[in-house]
Amino acid sequence: MSVLAIENLNVALPPGADRPHAVENISLSIEAGKTLCVVGESGSGKSVMATAVMGLLAKELKVQSGEITLNGENLLTASQQKLRSLRGQAMGMVFQEPMTALNPVMRCGDQIDELLKTHTDWSASKREDEVLKILERVKLPEPQRMMRSYPHQLSGGQRQRIVIAMACILKPALLICDEPTTALDVTTQKEILRLIDELQREQGCAVLFITHDMGVVAEIADDVLVMNQGQAVELGSAAQVLKNPQQAYTQMLLAAVPSMQPPAPKPDPAGEPLIRAERVGMTYTSRDWLGRARHTQALQDAALQLRAGETVGVVGESGSGKSTLARCIMRLLQPTEGTIHWGQHKVCQLQESELRPLRSHIQVVFQDPNRSLNPRRKIVDSLSEGAINFGASRTEVIPAVAQILQKVKLPQEAMERYPSQFSGGQRQRLAIARALMCKPQVLVADEAVSALDVSVQAQILQLLREVQAELGLGLLFITHDLRVAAQLCDRVIVMHQGKIVEQGKTAELYANPKQDYTKRLFDAAPKNI
Repeated sequence: MSVLAIENLNVALPPGADRPHAVENISLSIEAGKTLCVVGESGSGKSVMATAVMGLLAKELKVQSGEITLNGENLLTASQQKLRSLRGQAMGMVFQEPMTALNPVMRCGDQIDELLKTHTDWSASKREDEVLKILERVKLPEPQRMMRSYPHQLSGGQRQRIVIAMACILKPALLICDEPTTALDVTTQKEILRLIDELQREQGCAVLFITHDMGVVAEIADDVLVMNQGQAVELGSAAQVLKNPQQAYTQMLLAAVPSMQPPAPKPDPAGEPLIRAERVGMTYTSRDWLGRARHTQALQDAALQLRAGETVGVVGESGSGKSTLARCIMRLLQPTEGTIHWGQHKVCQLQESELRPLRSHIQVVFQDPNRSLNPRRKIVDSLSEGAINFGASRTEVIPAVAQILQKVKLPQEAMERYPSQFSGGQRQRLAIARALMCKPQVLVADEAVSALDVSVQAQILQLLREVQAELGLGLLFITHDLRVAAQLCDRVIVMHQGKIVEQGKTAELYANPKQDYTKRLFDAAPKNI
């Protein structure tokens, strides 16, 4: 018998939405010990289906018809009290962003213990033993310290392991994973996927795994469901769907997956560097309650050069120093060592008042456009703000906003809308447009496509190529996605523990990595797609 069975599920959207259903006539089943991956673009209904199973649908969404059964029990007719008892015991969920899934003011051990208090009558000592056991099973170092730690004191991968521990501690029959590896680097992703697989084999649970990463699907899926605009496009075994897709939409998704094989290299760029950094180091100093200093070296002896029309990628695991290097180069941080030049300007020791007139030289596009754009300001105001700060008048800026929107392939009427009225990919286009409004010579993209589905990711990468070719920008591209780096970057810098361990032309580096760390990094990337 199936652990989870969904029959003809229909979830209605509120009146005025662009389509009547968030989920329309979806049917699937998952047996114990099996993994079903659900893939599709943002807005396809993947997460709505998962939250319907958990009984956590937003108030404006209503189940119109259908059936969801867990071990034969109909979840849609169950009372709220019954659903609360099933969550954690019979079904657990791992969310995409552990920092929002965890309570920031509770210790991690207390958050796991809260689940045990709710669903068991165990003594405090037994609960503590079980928490320590699950922390060991999810391979967290120093379980006692992890129990006492707050979420902000852990890395992204460690926080995700805490969330997995909470979801698995009571050995549920169904584990739902909603994009649990999207923001993780390839080595941490591989560890998390291996952990989920081990827990699944130990506990025999069924896994519903939602993702937009086709590489992950190829690694873990037994079966695959492809969704588009709330409907099931294709359902079959992983081998059939990935190797012989029948539907045009599935074929399009697979075609959008970047290859690990870099294209032929371009000629070396000419001219003086737009950015030149030499022997850059960053040491953080903190003090304990006794006033004793503690020094943490986040960046050591880093160097790079970037010329017009060139794309330099910086790759590595979380905590490797990628973003620290980028922030030092942008002078969002003041490095403790080394020299940085923006063109002819030496900027490493300049005060902010001296830097401000030069800031238009280098602009940044961050990972999350939701947090980059002010939700209360119209797009025209967000895009014009930077140019006005650098001395342009509003009458000059408004026509420039219309032109830049056209450049990023958005309609002129977008100026009068708010960020919430756009999709994730469109918001990232707006973030790029805002950076371009300042007429920079260098654009820094810090994980700018890591949270986007593969088709939107492909569109944004093509947009960056077109903008760079038209404007002659230098592009510094920070990413943990080795496939994206392979297709976009002319040169790649590999970082580990704050140091540059290897760098070179992309095609040469991917074909013949010299350092053991680089080889391990490349080996961790999913290859079955």
